[in-house]
Amino acid sequence: MNMTFRWYGRDNDTVSLEQIRQIPNVKGIVWALHKNQVGEVWAIDEIREEVDYIQSYGFHADVVESVNIHESIKLGNHERDYFIENYKQTIRNLSEFNVKVICYNFMPVFDWIRTDLFHPLPDGSTALFYEKAKLDSLGPNELIETFASASSKMTLAGWEPEKLAATQELFEAYKEIDEEKLWDNLRYFLLEILPVCEECDIKMAIHPDDPPWSLFGLPRIMTGEQSLERLVSISNSRANGITFCTGSLGSNPKNDMVSLAKKFSEYCPFSHLRNVKIFDNGDFIETSHLTADGSVDLAGVVRELAEQDYEGYVRPDHGRHIWDEDCRPGYGLYDRALGIMYLNGLWDAYLKMGKVNV
Repeated sequence: MNMTFRWYGRDNDTVSLEQIRQIPNVKGIVWALHKNQVGEVWAIDEIREEVDYIQSYGFHADVVESVNIHESIKLGNHERDYFIENYKQTIRNLSEFNVKVICYNFMPVFDWIRTDLFHPLPDGSTALFYEKAKLDSLGPNELIETFASASSKMTLAGWEPEKLAATQELFEAYKEIDEEKLWDNLRYFLLEILPVCEECDIKMAIHPDDPPWSLFGLPRIMTGEQSLERLVSISNSRANGITFCTGSLGSNPKNDMVSLAKKFSEYCPFSHLRNVKIFDNGDFIETSHLTADGSVDLAGVVRELAEQDYEGYVRPDHGRHIWDEDCRPGYGLYDRALGIMYLNGLWDAYLKMGKVNV
């Protein structure tokens, strides 16, 4: 298990690399050039500057999250080949700096959706919250306003201003795209880029839809066991992989995360480990990583990964906002650091129990 920590970059994060390196066992930084527009080529000089800075603190920069997919690729329109060629060049450029995994998603318009970014929990902390009834009554523009007001001057991944400005146009375009067409477009994209990934020794790791069901009539295709099976069947390339996100998949109670870890971990070069509490009415809230606090058997997932001697990259995912921390929604320092120590403790305990060969 190669522990990492997501960081949004200088002048774009409340957390510093100086702080992160004080968390035990963090080996790498999960990074991206967040201020670049979706679809443009990441330049060699930009990549070098960021990687050099990360490595100056003793971290590796093996995982990029995310090189986002332009909507033209998801829509399969006449511009997709241009943006796919740009994506290929970015892959080549990243390979010059020993990047090993690129996390990406194929969610139309919105990458992830919540109705409240700072919802109070009983212990006085706050967390990302999804309220089904509220979302059913909200329009996309109202949701955008919620996210825009919370992002301040920092980029909010998946809610880039240039994309949100074209929301109405995108919704119109997606009227012609159902789930099967979206699968076709994902397949086209992967078959184009996977040979380049193999040449560059980089693995693509698709992130599940968050949450894993359709919203606002938009198609969602990465939602559970069947979709993960279909994804890996597109190509047997070693570069065709999954980001195993226990929070995204785990927000649907039909997804047994321990079972999915057992079945798909070999296809997962990257894992997001977090917990969510699911309510009977379809709501869910993000909790501490502690297994007892949520609905995901996180201890069971880590046990399964330990038994398989999982060597992929791992990071704690969204954390609560605790101890009055002023931070990006879901991405403060304190609760993610606690999450890392919980995951480290589980892993160490399973090793001591002799579940894996050390």
